[in-house]
Amino acid sequence: MEGKGAYNRSSSVQAVGSLPAVALIERAARAMALPPSPELVVIADYGSSEGHNSLVPMATAIRALRERVGKERAIFVFHTDLPGNDFTGLFQTLANDPDNYLRNDPAAFAAAVGRSYFQQILPASSVTLGWSAWAVQWLSLVPSAIPDQVQIAYSHDAVARSAFAEQASEDWRTFLAMRSCELRPGARLVVLTMAIDNNGDFGYRPVVDALYDTLTGMVDRGLIRKEEFRRMVIPTVGRTRAQFMEPFTKGGCFEDLSIEDFELFHGEDRIWTQFEASGDADAFGAQWAAFCRASVFPTLATRLDGAPGDARSAKFMGELETGVATRLAAVPVRMTIPLAQMMLVKATSSARKSAR
Repeated sequence: MEGKGAYNRSSSVQAVGSLPAVALIERAARAMALPPSPELVVIADYGSSEGHNSLVPMATAIRALRERVGKERAIFVFHTDLPGNDFTGLFQTLANDPDNYLRNDPAAFAAAVGRSYFQQILPASSVTLGWSAWAVQWLSLVPSAIPDQVQIAYSHDAVARSAFAEQASEDWRTFLAMRSCELRPGARLVVLTMAIDNNGDFGYRPVVDALYDTLTGMVDRGLIRKEEFRRMVIPTVGRTRAQFMEPFTKGGCFEDLSIEDFELFHGEDRIWTQFEASGDADAFGAQWAAFCRASVFPTLATRLDGAPGDARSAKFMGELETGVATRLAAVPVRMTIPLAQMMLVKATSSARKSAR
C-alpha cells in the first residue's frame, strides 16, 4: 500500500464496499461472549492500513459494546498490518480524524502491531471481537509468475492459476487457524474481502486491462525492461463461495471456528455514481487510477531493478497512474465489484465438548 496518506485519500471504493459489513460487526458486538470483568475487551483490526476505513466499523462496534459493558470498562483496539505499513499515518488518523472512535470515549484505547496476519499476532484467547476488511485477498507470497497477465483472475495460464489457487487455499486456512488461536471462546470475527461472484467473475476487468495495457506500452517505450514486467504480479485473489466454505465442510467447523453468516454481493461503484452525476470522464479515470496507485502500484514497483522508493520507482508509479487514468477516461464504465462478507464464531468449551 502507498503511505503518507495516499491510501486514506484513495480508498473510497474500499470504504463504500465495507459498509454492509458494518451492520455485521454491530451484530457481532451484541452477540459475542464477553470476558469476565475486569478483563479487557479486545477488538482486533486485521489489515488496518492507514486506519481511515477502520474508524466507522470500530466506532460502531464500540457503541454496541458500551450498551453491554457500560461507560467505564476498558475497550482496547489493536490495529494490525505488515511491518512496512505506514503506522505514522495510522496514529495521525487516530489523533486527528473527526470520525476518531477515541474521541469522547476515555475508556477506549488503541495500539498497533506490525506483523502479518498469517502469524499469531495477539496472545491466545485474548480477542473478543475481530474485524478484517479488504485484506485477506492478499496472499502471503507470490506462488508463480503469470506469463500473460499481472492479475491471476484474467490469466489463461493453467500452471499459474493452479499455483495461485493452491496458495489461496493454504493462506485462507492459515488465516483462520491463527485467528482461532487468538479469539476467546464465544468471540466473533467479521471478514469482508474480494471474491468471485456466482457467475465466476472477479470484477474490475476494465481497470485490469488498463493497467496491463499501460505496462505493455511502458515496455515498448523503454520505460521498464521486459524482464521487470515479467516479474510484476498483483498477489491478490478472489475466492468463490465454495473456496471460502471448503475448510468448514467436515462437520461445519474448522479450528473451533464456524461460519454463522455468509453473503456474496456486489459492492457499489461510487466512482461511477459520481461520473453519472458529473459527466467528468477525466475525474472518473483519475479516481480509479488513484485507487490502483494506492493499493497495488507499490507492489508492482518492488519488481523494478534498483532500490525501492528511488526516483525511478516514483517515475514508474507516476507514468503508470497517468496511463491508467487516460485509458479509463476514454471509455468510462461501471465496475463489477464482487465481495464476500461473513461472521465467524469461536466455539465455547461447552460446544466443543458436545461436538465430541
